[in-house]
Amino acid sequence: MSNIDLSRFHRTFFDESAEGLDAMEAALLRLDVGQADAETINLIFRSAHSIKGGAGTFGFTAVASFTHLLETLLERVRSGQRQVTQPDVDLLLRSVDVTRAMLRAADGGDAADVDAVARLSAELEQTLEMKPAVVAAVAAAPVAAGWKIRFLPKSDIFASGNDPLRILRELDRLGEARIACDSEALPTLADAAPETCYLSWTVELRGDCDEGAVRDVFAWVEDECELQILPLPSGEVAAPAAGEGRGSSEAPSVVQGAVPHPNPSPEGRGAQKPQLKLVESTPERRSGDTSSIRVGTEKIDALINLVGELVITQAMLQQIAGDLDPVQNEKLLQGLSLLDRNTRMLQEAVMATRMLPVDAVFSRFPRMVRDLSTKLGKQIVLETVGEGTELDKGVIERIADPLTHLVRNSLDHGLENAEQRIAAGKNPTGTITLRAAHQGGHIVIEVADDGRGLDRERILAKAAERGIPVPANPADADVWQLIFAPGFSTAEQVTDVSGRGVGMDVVKKNVQALSGQIEISTRPGQGTCVTIRLPLTLAILDGMSVRVGDDVFIVPLNCVVESLQPQPGQVRTLSAGARVVKVRNEYLPLAPLHELFNIRTDAPEPETGILVLLESEGRKVAAQVDELVGQQQVVIKSLEANYRRVGGISGATILGDGRVALILDVAELVRGYARAAAA
Repeated sequence: MSNIDLSRFHRTFFDESAEGLDAMEAALLRLDVGQADAETINLIFRSAHSIKGGAGTFGFTAVASFTHLLETLLERVRSGQRQVTQPDVDLLLRSVDVTRAMLRAADGGDAADVDAVARLSAELEQTLEMKPAVVAAVAAAPVAAGWKIRFLPKSDIFASGNDPLRILRELDRLGEARIACDSEALPTLADAAPETCYLSWTVELRGDCDEGAVRDVFAWVEDECELQILPLPSGEVAAPAAGEGRGSSEAPSVVQGAVPHPNPSPEGRGAQKPQLKLVESTPERRSGDTSSIRVGTEKIDALINLVGELVITQAMLQQIAGDLDPVQNEKLLQGLSLLDRNTRMLQEAVMATRMLPVDAVFSRFPRMVRDLSTKLGKQIVLETVGEGTELDKGVIERIADPLTHLVRNSLDHGLENAEQRIAAGKNPTGTITLRAAHQGGHIVIEVADDGRGLDRERILAKAAERGIPVPANPADADVWQLIFAPGFSTAEQVTDVSGRGVGMDVVKKNVQALSGQIEISTRPGQGTCVTIRLPLTLAILDGMSVRVGDDVFIVPLNCVVESLQPQPGQVRTLSAGARVVKVRNEYLPLAPLHELFNIRTDAPEPETGILVLLESEGRKVAAQVDELVGQQQVVIKSLEANYRRVGGISGATILGDGRVALILDVAELVRGYARAAAA
């Protein structure tokens, strides 16, 4: 064991501990105080116990000591010695935060707040010293006179960083333990492998503990051992019977109150008892198979990049094949067709590896809503819909902050307090709804509340006060977009929670950086809904190829409304020189791409070219191009990282013939020409 480098298991420990804390926090938030169910309490207890056990195994003593206090409090609740109260839930939630900070520090992050750890530890100890109210046991497992435990670790248990010695010590703490070691499978010293375990144990445990407490000791190794736990009749003798083990004719050695040191070595366990069964594990898992593996995101990103290059190469071959004689090259063309299909399937499969349920973001909000609603003195519930909707991991990581700001705005300024809601004839409890759903090749996320809604006149007055230009009789959609102006706020005072409009410009920039769109709909006195429309991934784009002169541009397909060839009289010139086109009684700004990028064109006049109607943020613009080339899926490359930032361009791609095509930034294009037309 001394030669095993446990540090190689740290990453797994930290990842699994983070998942355990998330599960613990979610369970605490849904816990029904006063009627705590056994399943929820056991889930919380197992999370704390696993973190404590892992921290002790890997030498993170501070984390192990702190979580031991958590485990002790939870054990009292679980065994029915203590009735869980709301202050207990608050204390445990704060303990989750502290444990999370301690794990970050242990993982090489910022140092944990030592004073906060000490204060919370003292609070936990004080809570444990209080005389608990005796209540009916939460755990459903019966308490026996004791337990007879048969523990057969797998031969490779040391490789995962687990130590049977620690487990046996944990059992010894639960009560009076008589431990017998079976060393029949132990080979000679010359044949022994130092990192292989050959020993097994039989334990007779007497004490006031239930089966759940015993099983929790083995929670960390439940997939790496064979385990049998049976009630011990009160009249049974304390010592194991002679000959017990794996067919041994001699009695195993028995040590009272002490734990034998496991002596590792190689061979398997050929003579295991057939009646012993694996607890909470299937034969497939017992053989080492798993349903998932952890892979670093950098490896996934490298794979996605390679697949992107493969897609480009395949497109080049397809374009070259277009000039070949289909009769003479029939087999070659069939092979290329099969390559195209397999490349598409490979691309979809690889992209799916980066997809995560949006619940990865949504799960952080129940805690935030609970804490802030208490701070603001409001009654608020959070509803989530479509948590299983999948989205690219990179998008999920970058959408978290904008969603957080929107939820805080709804909490602070969108929703009224209970008295105001009652006076308005509403339910005193306000509701915030987070909703996610797929629409075509995009995901739509909504943050809605049933609060007071936006005040149109107040927003217009604030815009006039700040000197923000607003057209006469603006549409509602244009008025709502004003709150995204930098520093714009209609709040009478800015709180430390939020201010509707304060920071909303950052929200919009973050969404647009993800090639997304953000829209607002509101009804005075009934609520507000902010809709964010995002691409499913940042690596692949469905686009329309358009030609202007000798250059090809890619227009994101989700922004394309329609295309048309204007008739004489449809295009008009305004007094300021800007031109508009009339489409079904609606005047849209005209955006000639050849003028925007200063390039040659085959169709200088709109009537001789093609107009592509583009929509973003509820506004439209007509982009003038020479020709529609076709629709295709392209691999996005960063222009800024490889060249520099270019106005009106969001990225680039490589076409099948090897040329670089620029991807239009439709949002920037619409904003610029809409302002020019309004002026």
